[in-house]
Amino acid sequence: MRKFIYILLFILVLTAVATPVSANGQSRTLHFGHRGEDVSRLQKALKQKGYYDYGIDGIYGKITEKAVIQFQIDHGLRIDGFAGPETQRALYGNSSSGTAIEDYNWDHIFWLARIIEAEAGGEPYKGKVAVGNVVLNRVNSKDFPNTIYGVIFEYYGSIPQFSPVAEGTIYNNPSQGSIDAAKDALEGARPVGDCTYFFNPDKAAGSWIVQNKTFVTKIGGHAFYR
Repeated sequence: MRKFIYILLFILVLTAVATPVSANGQSRTLHFGHRGEDVSRLQKALKQKGYYDYGIDGIYGKITEKAVIQFQIDHGLRIDGFAGPETQRALYGNSSSGTAIEDYNWDHIFWLARIIEAEAGGEPYKGKVAVGNVVLNRVNSKDFPNTIYGVIFEYYGSIPQFSPVAEGTIYNNPSQGSIDAAKDALEGARPVGDCTYFFNPDKAAGSWIVQNKTFVTKIGGHAFYR
């Protein structure tokens, strides 16, 4: 009987250690060395937002820590590599920010992937998602058309808002990477937050954007503004 009680107590201790919550019932602060379902959830969220491009293994190693640090840098958070309450709120809270299109279909994915491919085909994956992020921010803004297709083919006077429309590259078939980036953006990934403009400083002056909008970040060859 005593042996059974010891075994039961041992099981209870293991369960308490494995439970991914803190004493107040909130999600625990995650950091290097942690393992578990909450780490997997963290990795999935980071991957969705373009910060983590590796397998979901539930292990908070150097790669996960580096992704958290980059997320903290981009979102003006305390840079410590710890996924604490503030970082987790920023990471998980944005998924329902209104940027995502809930009932999207293949047509949404296809056209968003086309503009991503045309604008960011040679950019890193995070840069592809960022372009999709900008397009969807425009869809959700009162200052732009309220459909993906409408945003892509919007003209200012006789000039299209996106150069691939003028060049005809908008009709090229998207790569799988661009399709995946479109899906992530449609599901709420926001690596550039509320930005509605971007351009490549090596290819265009972007004078109006620079003079009238606020610089947020640079990903690959693109500078993003809101």
